[in-house]
Amino acid sequence: MCKSWKTYLLWFAQEHVEFRYAEIESLLSLFKIDMRYLEQPKNEPFWIVQFSSENDIKLLASRSVSLRNCLELWCHAKSIPQLHDKLKCFPRNLMEQHFKSNRSFKIEVETFCKHFTQAEKINKIEAFRAVSLTNPDVIFQYIEYYGTEANNPPELPYEVASGLRQLIKKISLKTRKFIGNTSMDPQLSLLMANQARIKDGAIVLDPFVGTGSLLVAAAQFGGFVLGTDIDYLMLHGRTKPSRIKQKVRDKNESIRSNMQQYNLEHRYLDVLVNDFAVPFWRDDIQFDAIITDPPYGIREATERVGTIKENYTVEEKHLSTHVPAKIEYGISNIYRDLLRFSAKHLKNRRPNEDYNENCLPSHPCLKLVANCEQGLSKVTSRRLLTFEKINHPTDEELRMTHNGIMDFREKYFIVREETRKERRTKEARIREENRLKYGKNQDK
Repeated sequence: MCKSWKTYLLWFAQEHVEFRYAEIESLLSLFKIDMRYLEQPKNEPFWIVQFSSENDIKLLASRSVSLRNCLELWCHAKSIPQLHDKLKCFPRNLMEQHFKSNRSFKIEVETFCKHFTQAEKINKIEAFRAVSLTNPDVIFQYIEYYGTEANNPPELPYEVASGLRQLIKKISLKTRKFIGNTSMDPQLSLLMANQARIKDGAIVLDPFVGTGSLLVAAAQFGGFVLGTDIDYLMLHGRTKPSRIKQKVRDKNESIRSNMQQYNLEHRYLDVLVNDFAVPFWRDDIQFDAIITDPPYGIREATERVGTIKENYTVEEKHLSTHVPAKIEYGISNIYRDLLRFSAKHLKNRRPNEDYNENCLPSHPCLKLVANCEQGLSKVTSRRLLTFEKINHPTDEELRMTHNGIMDFREKYFIVREETRKERRTKEARIREENRLKYGKNQDK
């Protein structure tokens, strides 16, 4: 049977642009939705696409946190006269279903990267000879797009004709019961869960769970979640509060209380105190998804259980109260263990495919399907790497060493030290130039 394709406009929020394409592609794969690109997506907030079913686009919007709206696109043009001419040529039978005598309608005027007064908006509406109502049955969207550079918009607009954005506010850190210094931003948490293709009934693990932001996001999409972390005090809500005005934590602050707050406790399996560097799970346990934001040694230490003392033993009478010592884990070792663990404990999704990536952590049993960047400062950024298990590892692959990656903490402070040296050198050069130009008094 031949499909009848309709053209739609996907309108995205202009946030976390790097994550946009990866999220949509992941959701299309998750729901097995066919979508055609009429124009290759770039960084613009509008995509022109085609769907064969309106139910498909509604399903996509029901999960996407990048989308603002999905609109049926009647026409688009590079000038207002061209837009009116194209609109006149649009098939009347497709219009008439929205203009029935018992249905009200209005036209909303939206602009991107340029402000219009209410009077200017009314003039644009009147150009269509339409009536604007307060509570219409049908809403027609008229959008003028002026690019993405707010400080330098063009004279004329680019003419063009709702997702799950409310979920970002629902799970906001501002109102969440239990948070920490490194709790993941809600929007990024939801994006990560979508890129992991979390669906109803999926078993999801976060091996560096912290305060459980990623578990909240995964549970929102139907996952059954569990996590592990080496920080006993954090998991038991005994660390120092991260909110400025809060002196002590409430007795019931925990990841479980977050799940109760969002009515997701039925999706919560458990969290366990565990050193990720030590084998913990049964060899045959399998997870549908592993999503995590491991520590990188700045705000949270990269630690594992261990000691630098030789032949260190604990007497049996002290074992029940003994707190193990910790040593540096290192982000390179974390990556190595995380990829090995994922290769062993993720469920297969696709047949084996060759994949090679030299600059990023890699494993022959895991395929890198998305690589999204979030800028942290002028010299650092964080990347969300989404891996998909493509094969079960052999014993040899489990023993293989990871390609060397410089420890982030070491690299971070080297860059900072170099930046400080450059700044001091520049300041010294300016002082010397001023001294030679204006005399010795300039140094005072």
